[in-house]
Amino acid sequence: MKPTIKTVKIADLYPFEKSPFGLRNMDELASSIGEAGVYVPLVARLREAGGYEIIDGHRRRAAAEASGIDAVPVLVVEMDDDQAAIALVDTNLMCRESVLPSERGFAYKLKLDALSHQGIRTCGTEFHKSRDEIAEGMTGRQVSKYIRLTELIAPLLQMVDDGSIALSPAVELSYLTEDEQLALFGACMDAMATPSHAQAIRLRDSSRTGQFTKDIPVAVMAEDKPNQKDQLKLPMDEVSRFFPKSYTPRQMQETIVKLLEQWQRKRERDKGAR
Repeated sequence: MKPTIKTVKIADLYPFEKSPFGLRNMDELASSIGEAGVYVPLVARLREAGGYEIIDGHRRRAAAEASGIDAVPVLVVEMDDDQAAIALVDTNLMCRESVLPSERGFAYKLKLDALSHQGIRTCGTEFHKSRDEIAEGMTGRQVSKYIRLTELIAPLLQMVDDGSIALSPAVELSYLTEDEQLALFGACMDAMATPSHAQAIRLRDSSRTGQFTKDIPVAVMAEDKPNQKDQLKLPMDEVSRFFPKSYTPRQMQETIVKLLEQWQRKRERDKGAR
């Protein structure tokens, strides 16, 4: 089928089933589309169940819907599942201004799986070659690190996305079992701290040797890190009740600091009014 541009109703456009990319920072795009409309066609393919599956343009679809637009231009292409997955990953990684570590990890995994289905061997030299070719400007080793993030439980992965846990320690933590990761997350919440790279390596080693117990992450999170500044620690059970359950320690800390800054500005205004 030759690619053709059609006007398609929003209701007939469906998200790509395995898309790892979320919808964020939509206000500016929605405002732009509300004023000028959608002038860059979405890319989609026909669905067996009817309608069209989006390959490129999930954010444009959502922004158009939010702006009250009921139909958008779509470039309709013919692609199999693997071709569509590769195109989805490539266009989003190339065009999006910001990509979360979790999105990058699941995207690389999706593309690697698609490449393997197309006949690229997933062992030996060809395996490493395929990883080197997944992302332009990134080595196969870097790609492997991001793919390891897909082994993290959701709460820890969220802490990677919000910057509470860096990539290198996150990779080490991904080798912990699910129960061990849950124990670690609980210790992080209680201590309002996250493991350094060195601490993450120790936690992984304790898991590998079968010595991991629930007390180990508690002890590790209670340690003072090198060059660590003095910290004010608050009991998690007293603080967490003021925040949504989904909030990480880092998000709680940022909110508390913002509220304190507002309180300080109010005190200064009150002082000046005397």
